[in-house]
Amino acid sequence: MATQSEARRAPPRHVAIIMDGNGRWAAARGKPRAFGHRQGVEAVRGAVRAAGDLGLTHLTLFGFSTENWRRPAEEVDALFALLKRFVAADLDRLVAEGVRVRVIGRREGLSADILDIIRDAESRTAENTRFNLTIAFNYGGRDEIVRAAVRAAADGGDLADLDEDGFAAHLDTASLPDPDMLIRTSGERRLSNFMLWQAAYAELIFMDVLWPDFSREHLEAAIEDYRGRERRYGGLSHV
Repeated sequence: MATQSEARRAPPRHVAIIMDGNGRWAAARGKPRAFGHRQGVEAVRGAVRAAGDLGLTHLTLFGFSTENWRRPAEEVDALFALLKRFVAADLDRLVAEGVRVRVIGRREGLSADILDIIRDAESRTAENTRFNLTIAFNYGGRDEIVRAAVRAAADGGDLADLDEDGFAAHLDTASLPDPDMLIRTSGERRLSNFMLWQAAYAELIFMDVLWPDFSREHLEAAIEDYRGRERRYGGLSHV
């Protein structure tokens, strides 16, 4: 039987990533921001492959936030086009490789073609169990919590009896485990309204690499950092 110390240092099961730095990566090369987003999709493909190879069972990627609507229209259009391209190019492979795809976030306000793409990806992969890929799209942590509260109230139960588990059952991530580790690239050190409820006890790892340059080696380094930490969940150290 593994000791308590060994169990604390087990690899993560669920990793969430704030993919930051596409625009700066492009600017450093004298290219438009859309060029950086296109290269960021290649980093997504690499991260999904690496996560599966390294034994993760869940990967959640922050693709488009509710605040991203404030960006120039041409950049928003480019981000939507990249979601279409990623699904069109990769969905058959994800289906064949046993990857289940989920998209979390607010569906209201998305165009019909984007909604069709999301539904198609989710339905075609619904029975897959080998690996779970979740894309946070048109997502904001505060917005998710408010929508969950509305759903809980609409259920008609006594809100005075609502506990944390009951509330979490109304979140977009109700069927997913909380992330063990949350990575943010680009050197920024903030959550930017991402998984505010779910990341309460996640280990936070901030990396100076810009997202288009994120590689398997960076993910391995983050996992090693995680494995060297002691997760106490508010308790005392066992050392």
